[in-house]
Amino acid sequence: MGDGAIVDTDIPARLDRLPWGRFHSMVVAALGITWILDGLEVTLAGALAGALKQSPTLQFSNTDIGIASSAYLAGAVFGAIFFGWLTDRMGRKKLFFITLSVYLVATAATAGTWNIATFALCRFVTGAGIGGEYAAINSTIQELIPARVRGWTDLVINGSFWIGAAIGAVGSLVLLDPAVIDPEVGWRLAFLIGAALALVIFFMRLWIPESPRWLMTHGRAAEAERVMAGIEGHFTLPPAGNLPRVRLRTRTHTPLREVARTLFLHHRQRTFVGLSLMAAQAFFYNAIFFTYALILTDFYGIAADRVGWYLLPFAAGNFLGPVLIGRLFDTRGRRPMIAFTYIMSGVLLAATGYLFMRDLITAETQTLCWMAIFFFASAAASSAYLTVSETFPLEIRALAIAFFYAIGTGVGGIVGPWLFGALIDSGSRSSVFGGYLLGSVMMIAAGLVAWRWGVAAERKSLEEVARPLTFIDSP
Repeated sequence: MGDGAIVDTDIPARLDRLPWGRFHSMVVAALGITWILDGLEVTLAGALAGALKQSPTLQFSNTDIGIASSAYLAGAVFGAIFFGWLTDRMGRKKLFFITLSVYLVATAATAGTWNIATFALCRFVTGAGIGGEYAAINSTIQELIPARVRGWTDLVINGSFWIGAAIGAVGSLVLLDPAVIDPEVGWRLAFLIGAALALVIFFMRLWIPESPRWLMTHGRAAEAERVMAGIEGHFTLPPAGNLPRVRLRTRTHTPLREVARTLFLHHRQRTFVGLSLMAAQAFFYNAIFFTYALILTDFYGIAADRVGWYLLPFAAGNFLGPVLIGRLFDTRGRRPMIAFTYIMSGVLLAATGYLFMRDLITAETQTLCWMAIFFFASAAASSAYLTVSETFPLEIRALAIAFFYAIGTGVGGIVGPWLFGALIDSGSRSSVFGGYLLGSVMMIAAGLVAWRWGVAAERKSLEEVARPLTFIDSP
């Protein structure tokens, strides 16, 4: 069908009526593994910090570690915007292969770097691949998962970041142990783990269909029907009856002028909420997690090859949060749960930061405190991605995810690791506490914003939460 043709379809209602089945589980496994890769990358960067500083080739300082971390995040910002734009124009499926390939090549190349310039460049390109993955994958998952379980599913998928973190932590324990392998070789092999995983994931994704929702808005109605029929073929379904239908006018792409109008005029309140949530969680997470190993080595005297043991319980707390309380986002509602998890995270961080400043906790009790904080913070951060991916129209979903990820990460994530690296270099616990307090205030403020202006999107179809730009009313 050509640009401007009118399509009358019940595809959104058919997707939302599906029971959970093997199809959905496979989609989650093949696409959600992106967060495992990101968790692996971020954890390796943190766990390997000591080895990179001790490397006879690299000889990084704490500031160099912060620069490399910021380069990764800067790449993620660029990748999210560029690949997010392409995702809305070219389709979800093409882009999640392209972005995965970028990640695979760049993370493998990191193993061969020899100074801060080459290391930072490879981390930048690796981040670009991951940033692009966020836009392509989040939009695909949102459009394929039934409305009644969309919140919990999205939170658990985002929480799977910490499965990757655990893999990275365990890998670092082996690869940085001098009794097992030369650490100078070990840190290089660590980055090849991600490349090997990406190669497996590439083949796992071959069977994933294009989003029928994307196809129907881009003049490919017949293909959307074929894909939808193929998805329904995985289930034994009762007769559909008279499902709600929608009418839309097809087009190949959405002009950037209309994207800007949608974000900053028609949905400016939602844009404010999204920016608040994304910036706060990005600063909170990236500032703390990218420098977590430095806190252990510089203030508690933990050997670099032992940091992984402390990352494992930290990762467990982060993963359990979305799994155990994620269903409440679908039952109790988005607004109260987002506000609760953000505010709780901020309060607990301030309290733990004060104990750290007064030198009242050990490395072990510090880790237990992090587990408690990030039990809630992990659900909060995941809910930020959920919010920006379900509260904007279908035609600009990937670019909206990319925009909020880029701005949030740019404001909160790139500055965070650099700032905390410098604070840790000062050797002052009071200075580090000041950074923690800043993160705490940002989280509490974002929670209050969500409580006041958030959208009650629980158990509603995507089209009901945000009317697509191309929809037209029935005559």
